[in-house]
Amino acid sequence: MKHIPRKRFGQHFLTDAAVIEAIVREIGPKLGQAMVEIGPGLAALTQPLVERLGQLTVIELDRDLAQRLRAHGQLTVIEADVLKVDFALVAQAQTAIEAIANGKPRLRVVGNLPYNISTPILFHLLGFVDVIEDQHFMLQKEVVERMVARPASSDYGRLSVMLQWRYAMENVLFVPPQSFEPPPRVDSAVVRMVPRQNPAPVDVGRLGEIVQVAFSQRRKLLRHTLGRWLQEQGFAGQFDVQRRAEEVPVDEYLDLALALM
Repeated sequence: MKHIPRKRFGQHFLTDAAVIEAIVREIGPKLGQAMVEIGPGLAALTQPLVERLGQLTVIELDRDLAQRLRAHGQLTVIEADVLKVDFALVAQAQTAIEAIANGKPRLRVVGNLPYNISTPILFHLLGFVDVIEDQHFMLQKEVVERMVARPASSDYGRLSVMLQWRYAMENVLFVPPQSFEPPPRVDSAVVRMVPRQNPAPVDVGRLGEIVQVAFSQRRKLLRHTLGRWLQEQGFAGQFDVQRRAEEVPVDEYLDLALALM
């Protein structure tokens, strides 16, 4: 039976064979690696991945699609909302025994993320970055551009700072709307996210608060927003608030978060 894409799940199924091949090439799956795919849908990416891996865990919310996927002998299907999935537990279940014995379970995570909840998924995964080897996601092109944006650009913002703190990221592939069925109304892109080995030991909540305040009125100088907030916090250190939020490099936001811990 043909599956009808469901708008409430933000379903757009990848159908372009050349794009699928290019994505798999960028991921570079190898036999025996522990990998999880978010939102496998009709298995367009799932099948070439599992052929190279030998086995694959998939997370699918759509009950009908999950039932179809269970018929595949090489798939472990988690029927759940990805925002409620504990990836640490998934890592323990899927990683090789010797890796668990060394206390270092690692997952490779991939997926064509639903565009309507892509940012919440990225922040959810941020909480499990210690058990993740790398991530490859297809997202709205605009979101990927914000993720990898450099300071002093219009795309640079809260998402840029929060993710660049923990990941080295690269926009690796452009994907046009006609590669999907039904075609989305936006361009897409694939991003590679590799966790940093020695990230600044900041409190994620504190950093998030700083960045949210800073970018709350991005056209104004920081003295109107972050400067006032810092005074309320009793901050006695040095921080140049005669700039706009987008002009402050990630490292300076991290230093400020450390100073306020």
